[in-house]
Parts: sequence; C-alpha cells; structure tokens
Amino acid sequence: MPLPEVCVCYLLRAAPGGADVLLGRKKFGLGEGNLVGPGGKIERDETPELAIRREVQEETSLVLGGIELVGELTYLFPFRPAWSQKSWVFVCREWEGEAQESDELAPAWYPVADIPTAQMWDDARYWVRDALGGRFVRATFEFGADLCTVSESDHPAFAINSPRNP
Repeated sequence: MPLPEVCVCYLLRAAPGGADVLLGRKKFGLGEGNLVGPGGKIERDETPELAIRREVQEETSLVLGGIELVGELTYLFPFRPAWSQKSWVFVCREWEGEAQESDELAPAWYPVADIPTAQMWDDARYWVRDALGGRFVRATFEFGADLCTVSESDHPAFAINSPRNP
C-alpha cells in the first residue's frame, strides 16, 4: 500500500546578510511544538503543487507565486506506522500577502544561516540547508522508538553525522 502523501513549502525572502525562511510553530497534531514549513496532507485528486498552494494559504494566508520542487522525502515510523508518509518539498520566493497566524501554525521569519534545526523534526538537520540552497534532496528517514529521533537514513549526511559516528 502506498504511503500517504504530504507537502511542505519553505518561503524565502532576501534579508540583510542573506535570506530568511518562514517557519511556523505547529500548534497541534503530528509534530506539535516543532518549527515546520507550512504544508499538510495532499487530498485525493490533488497534485502536490495544488495541495501546497492550498495548505500555505490555509495556514499563513499567503498566496504563492512560482514554486520549485526541491525534495522528495520518505518518513518511516516503524513504531507508529500510521505516521509514515511521503513528503514533497517546495521552495517559494514569490507570494502575495503578509504571513498571518492560523489555528494550525504561528509563522515567523528566521535567518537561513541560523535556521533552528534543533527546534524542527530531527531529519531537518540532515537536508534542509541543501533544499533551501536549491539542491534537490531525495532521502528516506526512519525514526526510532522515541518517534522523534532519526535512527536510520540513506541521506549522505546521516552517515557522517550519525550518533553512531562520534
């Protein structure tokens, strides 16, 4: 059976000394309390592109312009299989409106150079900088019994930075 599909978008804007990325504190549900990019479930009969436009507008009130697909990630949760999913990752540099808080997300801008990966899902530390830099990322991340920590991955940075490789 195929995994449920979700999508996420990282909005980037120019800032003094670099760029900022829009992240939001997840208010409830899977990942509650983490900083995440706006996004969510892809509905039946929706493409990832249509879904991300809908999700970003629902969660931030922003209307996306051009988007770029920068990742295809698989998340496996052997200790909670219902959480396993495939995620399409987008970057956007053009939109209309100002980010507004919603029932699901409290958005704020963060410097890309200091992206707070320690406040995000554990997998982000391995790939998010590459994706924000425009490099396509395809990887699988398996989470351990704590449902928070990546225990296995085929991403090259995992082999280098794995807790098993001090």
